Amino acid sequence: MTGRQRIVAALAGSDTDTVPVMLHNFMMAAREYGVSMAEFRADPAVAARALVASVERYRFDGIVVDVDTATLAGALGVPVDFPPDLPARTTGRRLDALEAVNDLAPPNVGRDERIQIWLEAVRLTKRAVGDEVFVRGNCDQAPFSLASMVRGLDGWMMDLATGDEVLVHRLLGYCTEATTEFVGLMAGTGCDMVSNGDSPAGPDLISPRMYRRFALPYEARVANAAHAWGLPYALHLCGRTDAILGAMADSGADAFELDFRTDASVARVEFAERATFIGNVDPSGVLALRATDDVRRQTRALLETFKRARRFILNAGCAIPAETPRPNLEAMIEEARSFSWP
Repeated sequence: MTGRQRIVAALAGSDTDTVPVMLHNFMMAAREYGVSMAEFRADPAVAARALVASVERYRFDGIVVDVDTATLAGALGVPVDFPPDLPARTTGRRLDALEAVNDLAPPNVGRDERIQIWLEAVRLTKRAVGDEVFVRGNCDQAPFSLASMVRGLDGWMMDLATGDEVLVHRLLGYCTEATTEFVGLMAGTGCDMVSNGDSPAGPDLISPRMYRRFALPYEARVANAAHAWGLPYALHLCGRTDAILGAMADSGADAFELDFRTDASVARVEFAERATFIGNVDPSGVLALRATDDVRRQTRALLETFKRARRFILNAGCAIPAETPRPNLEAMIEEARSFSWP
């Protein structure tokens, strides 16, 4: 099987000849290619070459084309800082008061230069790997996460607790328009899958009840939009998501890339035949900082949890740090290739 065939099969719940591996390693890819994050985010050709070089070096099955973590927020007017060797980050908010959502013009993220760089990086990556490697075009933030950037996280939490719920949903609707516009543009690049991150929607910050009320309906809209464009959809959340795994599956997402803090055995049961699990080796505490033997042990334990499950794709639980030692990443992939599967 080709790498692309393995990932497609895992998303469909079909057998594969070996454990599928799809890496979220854009920061490590840039570092190993010898470019800064500033260079990586500014030139789609550089980003694509770095990602393709990583695929050729490690021989994994699917690549997540990610460029930054605040691109959609910047396209909506949120102040953003661009550290030369780190992903971009928001430095302020767009709306000082929730009521200001009434004054927002409809989003038009396609005119943003950084959005276009990201799209071109995906096109070039897909052109380079063809049908041999699966390409997941990440689309930055899902609606709830994007709303937390537009209002600032502290303001957004207060809005949820004490604000006008009509206005809360209005902002979420606005952010859904922006997210789905990016997903639609990404669908035109030729990628094999689209995805978003919605980490502030997890139980670390809001209750399961609030997740169902304020995040889930909008995640479902984005998943439906991706499906309307003919692509599978993946959602990423950080933190321990055990309490909302069943609800997350109700979103209609085809796969979930989840943090190492989520209990993989619980996720296997909750997702069953409903969704594919992507993850969840600890990216920092183990993959970047521990000995190679520790990486092998955690990887083997995860593979045993999902043995004969079919709907499983190996990855770290989040973006792989730039400083991850090459032998550790090689060890994780070697464990997958040598594991008796399914």
